[in-house]
Amino acid sequence: MKFNRRDIVKGIGAAGATLFVTGVASASDGQARYIARTSGQGANVESTEFDVLTELAGGELSLVTGPEDAVDDLENVHGVTAAVRDLALELEPVIEDEHDEIPDDPDDVYDELLWDKQVQDVREAQAHATGEGTTVAVIDTGVDEGHPDLSNLDVDASAAIIDGEVASHQGDPNGHGTHVAGTAAATGDEIMTGTAPNATIISVDVLGYGTGTFGDIMVGMEYAADVGADAANISLGFMMAPQDFAEFDDTVGMYRRMFEPVTNYGRREGTLYVGSAGNDETDLQGGWLRLWNGLSGIIGVSATGPNDKLTFYSNWGRNDVDVGAPGGGYETEEKTVDLGTEWPYPLNLVFSTYPGGYAWLAGTSMAAPQVTGLAALVRELDEGANTQQVLQAIRQGAEAADNRGDTELGAGRVNALNTVERLD
Repeated sequence: MKFNRRDIVKGIGAAGATLFVTGVASASDGQARYIARTSGQGANVESTEFDVLTELAGGELSLVTGPEDAVDDLENVHGVTAAVRDLALELEPVIEDEHDEIPDDPDDVYDELLWDKQVQDVREAQAHATGEGTTVAVIDTGVDEGHPDLSNLDVDASAAIIDGEVASHQGDPNGHGTHVAGTAAATGDEIMTGTAPNATIISVDVLGYGTGTFGDIMVGMEYAADVGADAANISLGFMMAPQDFAEFDDTVGMYRRMFEPVTNYGRREGTLYVGSAGNDETDLQGGWLRLWNGLSGIIGVSATGPNDKLTFYSNWGRNDVDVGAPGGGYETEEKTVDLGTEWPYPLNLVFSTYPGGYAWLAGTSMAAPQVTGLAALVRELDEGANTQQVLQAIRQGAEAADNRGDTELGAGRVNALNTVERLD
């Protein structure tokens, strides 16, 4: 399938993919949805007024349906140690525009459009590793199986998570997941080459039509581990102030703790989760709810621009950001749209695959898959490395930070060549 290069979609997503809570979640039968954490010895949920949709993390977590306003009743069930309402989520839409200056050759695209790969020395790193024999999962809105630069998508292993259950792959009706997949592992068969072009991509659609739930994301994370993903990308920023969260639960941290069994399960299975830091230009250490970054088994990623500075939209935080990676844009919005910079707008955003063609987007969503692709290179060179060793290899290869605990960039902005040369 060929694309008309003068008829492409360009998404200018300086806000990236941000999830908003739209209310409490309900199952397809109208019952309320809950997330229950158990003692690990099994909970007698099925013998009560509740039903189990899905068990996760070896039974340590369950997605449950039941009557409204029944959190206290669920917590009184034998074996249940904590319960919360599952929450309905909506993905912030991407703005679309046009741009028609795309070279025909992958090498020219790299040289003229992929500043993000250039600053990481990705082409040089690919002389050492290309992701051969590895698998990356994209936990997102789906991936376009018809895109010529994404022929490495394993459609049969891909899935959509619908109402807490695993269903067949349904493409990408949104576009965000396809862009993420290309940054991590586009093949370059047409024009776009990702960091790990020989890796296998598995799509895990948790927000295909722009809506989903926390529970669906948890199921998607476990699915990625079950299919053997070496790295699983979660470019889904979410953050909410405690005062805004009070209507759902008295304890803000409870939702974060619900993700712990899932991330621990993935870590045990050998899957490194890569999470975007979010796009609220906020210090995450200020008492805000963060769902997965900072948990064991997850590498948190902030966004940098062509000059290696933190972008104007990116969140930061000493305990939540492990590394920075190119996400598009500069340190101010004004500089981002300036046509007089070294990489003038829109070229300072991140170019990648998109349903029907290609797109420029920006956000920590675009930064995370840079690291996911790099994790695939690490696993190719050291297939026996556990998730902590992969994370440490990426941190040790980073650069452009004043110290290894930088509040904005963690260990620094990732460098693919530095990382693989330490292993090869």
